[in-house]
Amino acid sequence: MKLDALIEAILFSSSEPVPVSKLAQTLEVQPEQVEEAVAVLDKLYADRGIFIQRVAGGLRIATRPEYGEIISQAFTRKIPVALSKGALETLAVVAYCQPVTKRDIQSIRGVNPDASLETLLEKGLVREVGRRNTIGRPKLYGTTEEFLKKTSLSSLSDLPPIKSLEGKLNPGETAN
Repeated sequence: MKLDALIEAILFSSSEPVPVSKLAQTLEVQPEQVEEAVAVLDKLYADRGIFIQRVAGGLRIATRPEYGEIISQAFTRKIPVALSKGALETLAVVAYCQPVTKRDIQSIRGVNPDASLETLLEKGLVREVGRRNTIGRPKLYGTTEEFLKKTSLSSLSDLPPIKSLEGKLNPGETAN
């Protein structure tokens, strides 16, 4: 069987991004061979409505963003309720400043973040990543792999630069 066709079938069947290492292990080939087969698929999909997307440390088949509006119109089911403005602001603070405490979020946003954090935790976009090494050992929050998937980011380094948050938190404080 053709390696590119096998990879295509695996990615099509998976609801989660599949790491190159997992594909290589499953198909008993070297990671370089997986990358070569993905390059073949990239060429095949060059003028198609789908492509191989690198996201959250893996690969998945995705629709091209420019077709998103038409795809949405094709489905009659309701789209889940979007996050509130407060939850989006809280998520942005966590994404850019992580690891971050509730107090840090409150300091930046100027409002109590409890409800927004609870929503983000329930949706799996944020998680507790440790405790700050200060009095009271407050919880530290960071984004999740689900956040990367929902935002189609490969890693946090893909976040656009933002200057207004620089210097708002104490650098060098670590999770334990």
